[in-house]
Amino acid sequence: MPRTAGALREAGNSPRGVKTEIHDNLLDALRLGRDPWPGMVGFSRTVLPQLERALLAGHDVVLLGERGQGKTRLLRTLAGLLDEWTPVIEGSELAEHPLRPITPASRRRAAELGDDLPVAWLHRDERYTEKLATPDTSVGDLIGDVDPVKVAEGRSLGDPETIHFGLVPRSHRGIVAINELPDLAERIQVALLNVMEERDIQVRGYTLRLPLDVLLVATANPEDYTNRGRIITPLKDRFGAEIRTHYPLDLDAEIGVVRQEARLVAEVGTPLLEVLARFVRGLRESNVVDQRSGVSARFAVAAAETVAAAALRRSALTGEQPAVARPVDLDSVPAVLRGKLEFEPGEEGRETEHLTHLLRRAVAETARERFAGLDLTPLGNAVADGHLVATGERVPGKELLAALPELPVLHEVAQRAGVGADEPPSRIAAAVELALESLYLARKLAKDADDHTTVYGP
Repeated sequence: MPRTAGALREAGNSPRGVKTEIHDNLLDALRLGRDPWPGMVGFSRTVLPQLERALLAGHDVVLLGERGQGKTRLLRTLAGLLDEWTPVIEGSELAEHPLRPITPASRRRAAELGDDLPVAWLHRDERYTEKLATPDTSVGDLIGDVDPVKVAEGRSLGDPETIHFGLVPRSHRGIVAINELPDLAERIQVALLNVMEERDIQVRGYTLRLPLDVLLVATANPEDYTNRGRIITPLKDRFGAEIRTHYPLDLDAEIGVVRQEARLVAEVGTPLLEVLARFVRGLRESNVVDQRSGVSARFAVAAAETVAAAALRRSALTGEQPAVARPVDLDSVPAVLRGKLEFEPGEEGRETEHLTHLLRRAVAETARERFAGLDLTPLGNAVADGHLVATGERVPGKELLAALPELPVLHEVAQRAGVGADEPPSRIAAAVELALESLYLARKLAKDADDHTTVYGP
């Protein structure tokens, strides 16, 4: 890599705007069939085409969506569209291109050193800056302020070099992401107007013309249920694109998000992930949950992690290996995660009841889908005829299976759940317990024996 401005010029490197850079790299990715949005699930036919069109048009972008829809994660992938390495003036306060300095100090250095101006190389990860908007954010934080140290050194207040640049100018030739933009006080939002349109900055009476080169992106809740604030109209007008995000539109996408994001300490099979996905989708349709606040995708992730933790705890108590989640572990979800939801007024005290009802409905729907066309009558008859089957946090899978007679349908149940006949009892028991739970919900063949055990039987 060239280390001086002269060598850089000889190598044919010329300044390119950040929006042009993203435009070119996005087009290359699309032409080569390379995914420019790694890790994004469920947006391929909705959000991503809109975002790609906005970036190709060179627009600043605001993403509107409820909490937990992946807005921040999507913005962070934008850094992957920048060149991996870019030249900057070594030691400059802003990331200025060696052949296009913009600050008075850098211009002076460039004039003095000429082709010997030293060059450093900046990685694209360092060109993405993220700021969580908070009510106490100041103009100085975003734009800049007078630096009293520089004034004390003897420089006059009129000297532009007395300015300490804020986050936006320091992101020159990069991406600035502001999360929860409505949280910024309106007077702070006003300070962004010149940056976005005229590309200059104004600090305490200074008007310093800086041809800033930034892509400004932001996130916001479309209906701010906490009434924290709003995006002022002139600022909204300066965003070239306003894109709505959404929760996963289908079950596979919901499961895909959980698989990607959850850190599971025990095995959680696909049937239980389907239960949790249906559970979350049911919550998003429920009239007892405040849909203005939304049901975050993080809820499904936390639910899967909680179920896995319950399975690991049971494994430690019983000594059974491997640790595999069973339907009994779903009981831990409502009590642990109800605080992550906002309920409608008048539902106080009934939160767990509502969650338990929706969770059982998700279990029934999953079992009906998994075991469609499979006759579970022999299993139901065996339980009804006196083969009591206990499950709970101290009941290993081997013990659950031993309580049942040898039935051909059990092998079919395991197969429908994606479990082979020669696999460990803990995995087979997870499938069988799902079938038992579906029979219980259909025929009420179970009763709670105590706080920690459920018995399937007449």
